[in-house]
Amino acid sequence: MPLPDPSLRNPIILLPDGQPHAGTVMLNRAIDHPNMQVGAFTYASDFDPPQDWASHLAPYLFPGARERLVIGRFCQIAHGVRFITASANHAQDGISCYPFPVFDPEEMAGFQPDTRDTIVGHDVWIGYGALVLPGAQIGDGAIIGAGAVVRGKIPPYAVVTGNPSAVQRYRFPKPQIARLLALKWWHWPAELIARAEPALLSGDLDMLESLAPD
Repeated sequence: MPLPDPSLRNPIILLPDGQPHAGTVMLNRAIDHPNMQVGAFTYASDFDPPQDWASHLAPYLFPGARERLVIGRFCQIAHGVRFITASANHAQDGISCYPFPVFDPEEMAGFQPDTRDTIVGHDVWIGYGALVLPGAQIGDGAIIGAGAVVRGKIPPYAVVTGNPSAVQRYRFPKPQIARLLALKWWHWPAELIARAEPALLSGDLDMLESLAPD
């Protein structure tokens, strides 16, 4: 089965009328933001699709800010997910957290107390209404549960839920996770990933390894 066309903004075709589903977009075709980097095949869905997907998903990520939001390939982002990036943070080392400098044009340009990037790995599923906080680093293959509030480092292939989010379990035993991370299937050529689809869907790691490029 062929992969979805990564060049299409709306990759899902509704049946029976054959119209593209406006509520699901390939993110790298729907955004144009200098501080946001999204890999191929990553999609986002929303029941009320916005005109500006970048500001919808990351409302504090201002062009020219000193942080980035980086999202890998083959990620799945559900309705209501928000990335609260570093520009949203206030200074906390003084007596007051009030951002006095932002009201002075001369001081505002160089004032950003938090400059951490927010990083999402490859093949990450972020569930309904999850909130990803500044500086979060989500490992490859992780699942973020609905409504989770994510901060810090999330290990690869972890399943996290809750507020604050906590690892509930891992999707696979550690030896299998190591094999998957070594394969990095999300970087394979598209035609090879298409051939590997049965292995990816069935969880057949031996079959997946047999298809790996030399």
